[in-house]
Amino acid sequence: MSSKQTYIHAATRTVDMELTAIAALKERIDTAFVHACDLILACKGRTIVTGMGKSGHIGNKIAATLASTGTPAFFVHPGEASHGDLGMITADDVIIAISNSGHSAEIITLLPLLKRMGVPLISMTGDAHSTLAQAADASLDISVEYEACPLDLAPTSSTTVTLVMGDALAVALLEARGFTAEDFAFSHPGGTLGRRLLLKVGDIMHSKDELPRVDQNLPLSQALVEMTNKGLGITTVIDADGALVGVFTDGDLRRTVDQKIDLSTATMQSVMNAHPLTIHSNMLAAEALGLMEAKAVTALVVSNKNQQPVGVIHMHDLLRAGIV
Repeated sequence: MSSKQTYIHAATRTVDMELTAIAALKERIDTAFVHACDLILACKGRTIVTGMGKSGHIGNKIAATLASTGTPAFFVHPGEASHGDLGMITADDVIIAISNSGHSAEIITLLPLLKRMGVPLISMTGDAHSTLAQAADASLDISVEYEACPLDLAPTSSTTVTLVMGDALAVALLEARGFTAEDFAFSHPGGTLGRRLLLKVGDIMHSKDELPRVDQNLPLSQALVEMTNKGLGITTVIDADGALVGVFTDGDLRRTVDQKIDLSTATMQSVMNAHPLTIHSNMLAAEALGLMEAKAVTALVVSNKNQQPVGVIHMHDLLRAGIV
């Protein structure tokens, strides 16, 4: 067998073994899983995840997933817990302890102390008869028949199953809490998704002195000065009461020149677009982007309930904000 075939064979065997291990997990979503969810939902403090070695790495990810989906959580290293970090855990918390063997010494050392504190304990272990499983209020079975490692030694299938069990917990709790996309965005404000779900037009629009605005009776030649000074390629056109009656864009200027209209004598009323597309400041910036793309425009006027222009948002603003 060639090296290429050897690599592919090993990789596909690994995927198949881990898929089999995950499929077996479905049968273990039982009353213990329900009890674990109830314990976490009833928790007045935080969900503390702990585990040694590879289980610890998976535990870190589970804690992060829980925290980002509505369940306040963080990871505590069991070795450090015995040397002061146990003070991070309170009686209002709940513990998820992960150990494939169920006999990790660093975790077993903590059990009497956690029991004395009265902290509910959820275990994730591959041995239902282990010390950890027997001590737990709810024990989740993450056992696998074989590791994907050909030596059946390196944690592979077992860590994958543990991760999936953690995801199952997080999603079940997410749905139980009625966690929304906006809630998710608030815990991810720095990411693209967070910006798309949180950023409003009013947060990034050009307003006040930055807003291009001319009277409908103003000569086009003077209006072009306002457009140039504001640099947005658009100006709002208003009447004597300050209400929006139209817009004029760079595109409108090109069409005006093509029609050989005298720029020095034409008024804004005669050349403006009298039916401008407007949006409100509370619209999501991502929605404004969708509207721009649908209407093939690069700027939109923002108006208030009195149909007065209060801002302009440009495609460049969306680019800078990371919406595009």
